[in-house]
Amino acid sequence: MQNSHAMPPALLVRNLRKSFTRPAVTGIDLTIQAGEFYGLLGPNGAGKTTTLRMIAGLLKPDQGSIDVFGVDVIKDPLAAKRLIAWVPDEPLLYDKLTVTEYLEFIAGLWQMDACEAAKNAQALLERLDLWAYRDERCEGFSRGMKQKAALAGALIHEPTLLILDEPLTGLDAAIARQVKDLLQERAKAGCTIILTTHILDVAERLVDRIGIIQSGRLIAEGTLATLRQQAGAGTSLEDVFLNLVQAPIAKNSEEPV
Repeated sequence: MQNSHAMPPALLVRNLRKSFTRPAVTGIDLTIQAGEFYGLLGPNGAGKTTTLRMIAGLLKPDQGSIDVFGVDVIKDPLAAKRLIAWVPDEPLLYDKLTVTEYLEFIAGLWQMDACEAAKNAQALLERLDLWAYRDERCEGFSRGMKQKAALAGALIHEPTLLILDEPLTGLDAAIARQVKDLLQERAKAGCTIILTTHILDVAERLVDRIGIIQSGRLIAEGTLATLRQQAGAGTSLEDVFLNLVQAPIAKNSEEPV
């Protein structure tokens, strides 16, 4: 953090806007420093996923700028995507491939050295308790195993910015713990992580800083202590969250998708 003048932010978003049949994101400004674990929270339809998809280069904004470690996502998308990994809420795997073949395929897309890719794949599969299933096709995996395989695929090229959209949805407690522990390890190692989740106690325990999005705009941002002061709420993140989003909800009968 002290070297922020020498090193560009991990993410710098300015005046980000996107509309479909109605506005979905309406002028978001966001700065996340290298090494931060950032939680982007909001009710359903607030614009979280649309925002993350634009940051990941999967959706073109109508207006605004997105820089990842100084690389313009819009003007130089390939260079930016080499720095980013995206994990959606629904795992996207090739069911007929084994998990080892899937990771080899993903590593090939990133043009990784084969030895390095194999080493990273084994380490990730062992860390996520998938090594024993390395030669089994993904079509036979449970929801939790698929989510872990997707996370391994996202991490194999060692991204510097990891974006996760509801990564714990539908996972049992044991698998959720494995995923949370791995994310904390990556954050401590210097990876910048942006996480959306509806499980507020998870955000409360994991993230360094929180942004709350409602009706396509960022309505509050800061550490949990800062947000508590702003909301005048109780001690839990749930209390803070509900206090902050109630006013925008009352003012806006329609919410972005």
